[in-house]
Amino acid sequence: MSKPYIRVAAGLILDERGHLLLGQRPAGKPWAGWWELPGGKIEAGESIKQALVRELHEELGIRATQIYPWVTHIHEYPKNIVELAFCQVTAWEGTPQGLENQDLAWVDPQDPIDVGPLLPATEPPLRWLQLPTRYLISHIVTPEGVQPFMVRLKAALTTGLRLVQFREPNWTGAPDALYEIFRDIVALCHGHGAQCLINSAHPATWWAQADGVHLRAVDAQRLAAKGARQHPNGLLGVSAHNPEEIQVARTLNADFIVLGHVLDTPSHAEDAAIGWDQFEQWAALAGRPVFALGGQSVDTAQTARQHGAHGIAAIRGPIL
Repeated sequence: MSKPYIRVAAGLILDERGHLLLGQRPAGKPWAGWWELPGGKIEAGESIKQALVRELHEELGIRATQIYPWVTHIHEYPKNIVELAFCQVTAWEGTPQGLENQDLAWVDPQDPIDVGPLLPATEPPLRWLQLPTRYLISHIVTPEGVQPFMVRLKAALTTGLRLVQFREPNWTGAPDALYEIFRDIVALCHGHGAQCLINSAHPATWWAQADGVHLRAVDAQRLAAKGARQHPNGLLGVSAHNPEEIQVARTLNADFIVLGHVLDTPSHAEDAAIGWDQFEQWAALAGRPVFALGGQSVDTAQTARQHGAHGIAAIRGPIL
């Protein structure tokens, strides 16, 4: 007998400090005493946002005024299967109160959570919130490009960049020199509390020096075809350009996906951009955070969030 399938809208209510609101399920309800994100079932005829606004008003007495779609995640419980449409709520009217006799707590997702136990479906979004929202991808190419890139990188790290990808498949200089540049970039990132991933175009012998690996779509497909289900230590990012490649990333249990290109870019002038509507539809299939790539900069960051992106990835554009 198949389990009931329930669609839920869940809100990550985030204040100006980046702290998150959790609620404890009250006595008399299933999983009583466990902590969760506020939200509830999506009723027939309701959109995700409509359901979330209603649920937050009923549970907390607030009216959400700024809602960003984020990640759709499926979790199987012993008695049912729940599809959770996680949304980030960054503005609301009123003060959250436990109108269903539930205790509330503000927690910092960047630190160990001091309440618990957490509902199993609540754990993934807390982990995803720790992922930075800006992802800089290197584009050095020539020995002459090293100094300008390092200046740009240092400035970005100083102003808050915390995630970088070393990606130089078209390097024109000596391979040994590129390895030293890679190590210098990792050291610079670590000196600012940032993580540096290495693209799978580079030798696997280099990977241990990085904080994770970013797989090209073709490399992800090759690993998945071999039956791989685990990734190297550290973060795993995967590039995707269509739903099939998104499914490959899911198979590999990627931490995040970079999807694009969304807007026209000089590096892909011959290929049509997917546009924001297509991006939003495909990002909803990912089941994990998705970065928008292609024509992205600080000017597109808000639009990206409105279409379900966790953040933006950029090669040339300013992202801070």
